[in-house]
Amino acid sequence: APHMISHPEQILETCIYVDDLDEAEKFYRDVLGLELISKTDGRHIFFRMGRSVFLIFNPKVTNDPNTQHDVPTHGAVGQCHTAFAVKDNEIDEWRDHLGENGVAIEKEIPVNSGGISLYFRDPAGNGIELGTPAIWGIKEKTVFE
Repeated sequence: APHMISHPEQILETCIYVDDLDEAEKFYRDVLGLELISKTDGRHIFFRMGRSVFLIFNPKVTNDPNTQHDVPTHGAVGQCHTAFAVKDNEIDEWRDHLGENGVAIEKEIPVNSGGISLYFRDPAGNGIELGTPAIWGIKEKTVFE
């Protein structure tokens, strides 16, 4: 029988693009508490998130062929959406924490599966969601252990 390679098991990295990296760094580091692992002024900031990484790039730089020597050019303009997993027993704390940091919750959606999502915007206008794994029928221990 021919050898079948396995399918990808999780997202290793995902990225968003913003014009103001300093503002994004403050938000994701200070409000969401992400761990900054790499920074190149004017180009990117990288955060570790458990078993994956969250990358934030300045598209003006990463889309310029003259500044890209190691990876292909890439970049997008406009708002996108990213959801981060949070623990079910911490959703109330997150709601309070966001409010204390002046982050308005746009919408809160309880899902039939028992999960819940908080939707808000980052400084660049990207739609950010804090969701419990149950919104997708995923067991919490699959994500956090």
